[in-house]
Order: sequence, then structure tokens, then C-alpha cells
Amino acid sequence: MIIEQLLFTVISFAIFVYMFFRMIRNNDTTYVVVLVLEAIGIALNFVEVLFRVKLNMLFVILKYVLSIILPIGIIILEKRNMGLYEMVHIQKAKLYTFFGNHKKAKEALIDLIEKNSKSYRAHKMLAEIYELEGGMRKAIDEYVQAIDLNKKDYDSYYKVAELLNHLDKKDEASEMLFNLLSKKPEMCKASELLGEILIEKEKYKEAVNVYQDALRYNPVSYELNYNLGIAYTMLNDFQNAKTCYEKAAEINSLLYNAKYSLAEIALIYKDLEEAEKRFLEAIEEEELSADGYYELAKIYLIKGDKDTAIKYINTAIDSNSKRIVEKVKKDPIFIPIMAKISMPFNLEEPEQVEQKLQDKEIKAKEHLEEMSEITRNLSYNDIKMLKKDPSGKGKKMEQKNQEQEQGEQKERQD
Repeated sequence: MIIEQLLFTVISFAIFVYMFFRMIRNNDTTYVVVLVLEAIGIALNFVEVLFRVKLNMLFVILKYVLSIILPIGIIILEKRNMGLYEMVHIQKAKLYTFFGNHKKAKEALIDLIEKNSKSYRAHKMLAEIYELEGGMRKAIDEYVQAIDLNKKDYDSYYKVAELLNHLDKKDEASEMLFNLLSKKPEMCKASELLGEILIEKEKYKEAVNVYQDALRYNPVSYELNYNLGIAYTMLNDFQNAKTCYEKAAEINSLLYNAKYSLAEIALIYKDLEEAEKRFLEAIEEEELSADGYYELAKIYLIKGDKDTAIKYINTAIDSNSKRIVEKVKKDPIFIPIMAKISMPFNLEEPEQVEQKLQDKEIKAKEHLEEMSEITRNLSYNDIKMLKKDPSGKGKKMEQKNQEQEQGEQKERQD
């Protein structure tokens, strides 16, 4: 008992002296609170020694926590480059943020930065608060400060690129992402964002390279496989696009966009059975159902089954009359059944459905639909050529189709 008390006195007093000199050297009054708590723990020990009383277990634990455990914990944190002043202000900021008081949280962090401009944690947390509030430029400045202090903070690299993209600074965002991927090529979200920017800028070949590199590290990513399919689609490389969409559909069978794309590619290659199968899967998605039924109607007209075609086209019109009626009127394939199609007198706006398709997906979808129309009048030999040599075939086929249409129009005029 005496030895324990002696050891406690020596160790606790030594820690007290150490913390006192830390306060003097750092000129930081935050240590006063710690010194007071240590003093309370030491006082409890002196009461036990001087008055020869035995403290109950609660007070024994308290004196060890206050005099030894707490200050040692602070010393360990300081060894990890987090001083007491920084620790207190970071915790204050976190507490204010938890209760939604961003103003007080920012004040605590700015005070900390004014005293210690090299506080990585303060810059990072302040950036997150600015971003949460919508102050993107201020957030970028703070994230950049954080990166300067911690070169391996790849998440802040990504955040800067993401914010630059939101500010429509695509070139700066792309440069940031290329730099990030040179350091951390396996960062999937960085590849996704870079590929998205490149697709938006219609740099499809560069997007293909980005997605292919990313798939080396994340081969089972739905987004990477699906987006690579979009890039190949816009390059008219439908064979590779088909492979990517099939992989995406295999990874996530509940996302129907890839299935719709596979259906359109099957139409391009005149594989009506495969196209029908895929469209029947895609119509499960409300946003795709009208177009899916519309395409199914065309398939059954090609097959010669007018009754089923009528059923499907009327279902498509019920789903979205404004868009489908316009498409039906433009497509001569529906002329033989036009009298049986239920054309509404007033084309009402369809009920608002939450738009799930992104701009790049809509663009790829429309491109595939256009290409399936272009290839509809091509021979099977032309389709075989398309499979063998997809590059540049889209324009040639489109030109050929336009020539055919011009010839038909001339005949009608004559």
C-alpha cells in the first residue's frame, strides 16, 4: 500500500511538472484545466496518506484517471502532432457541428488556424463545413490548404475536383483528377468522375482509356462497366458496348438501363428475339416503360404480328401519350396499323416521374434508338460488316439510309 502510494506520488508529480512546463513553453492557458484536474487527483492521494483513510474504489479510480491516465493520453496525442489547444478546439467544433451551429464551429476552427496555421484537421473540417453550407470556393481553398499539409489526403484531392466540376471548371477538374489517378489509380470514384467529364466533353476515346484503367482495379463495378458501354456506344463500337452492358447487367440486375441498351444493340444487329427479351426486362423501370413498349410494337410489326403490335403501341401511348404519339406519326412502320392505334385527341403532359436517367444516359439511349432506325433497312450483309468493322460505320449507314429516304420521297412526289 505504501509503495503504491509512493509510486503514485512520484509519477503524478513528475507528470504535473511536465505539463506545467508544456504550458509555459507553448504559452497555452488550456493546460490550466488539465493541471487543476491533476491537482485534484494528487490531493485525493495526499488525503489518503496524511489522514490515513482508505478511499473507496470510486475515488481511487478517479485519482488515477485525473493524475495519470488523462495527462498521459494528452501527451500521446501531442506526440501524434495534435496539441491540447488543437484538440480542444476540434472537439468544440465537432460538438457545435453536431448541434447544427455551423457559425460557432467555424469560429472555433478559425481561432485554431489563427494560432496554428498548420493544423491539417482544422483546415479539413472547415472545408467540410463550407462545402455543407454551399460555399464551394471557400471549401476549395481550405481543401487545398489541407492537401498542402497532407500530400496523401486523396479524399481532399477528389473533393477539390468535384467542387471544380460543380463550378463548371471542367478542365481544372480533369487536370486534378488525372493527377490524383497518377498517385492513386485504384480510386474508383475519381475514375468515374473523370470519365463522366470526358463524356460530357464528347472525348469518348479518352473516357474509354480512363474506364479501362479503372476496371483493372475494380472489375466488378457496375458504374465503370456501364459507363464504358456508354463511351463505346457513342463511338459506334456496339460489339464492345454490348460486352460492357452485359457485364453491368450481370453485376446489378435491378438497374434496367443496361438492359434497354442491350435491347437496342440487339435491334441494330437484327436479333429480334434477344431484343424482345431485353425490352421485356427493361419495361420494369417506369421511366423506360413507354419507350420499351414502343420498341416492342415495332418488333412485332417486323415479325408480322399486327395484333400484338397494336396492344403494345397502345400501352406505350397510355404510358406517355405526348412523346409516343409524336414518334408514331414520324415512323412509317406504323402505317399498316394506324387505324387501330388509340390516338388521344388531347395530348396531355405525362405524370411527372422521377428522372433517374442522367444526361449521358439519355444521350446514349437516343443515339442507340437513332442507330437502330438507321440499320432497320440495311441488309444482313451490312450488319455483318458492322460487326466486323464498327468504327466509322454509323456515318456511312446514316448516309445510305438518307439516300434511301430521299429516293422514297422522290417516288411519292412523282
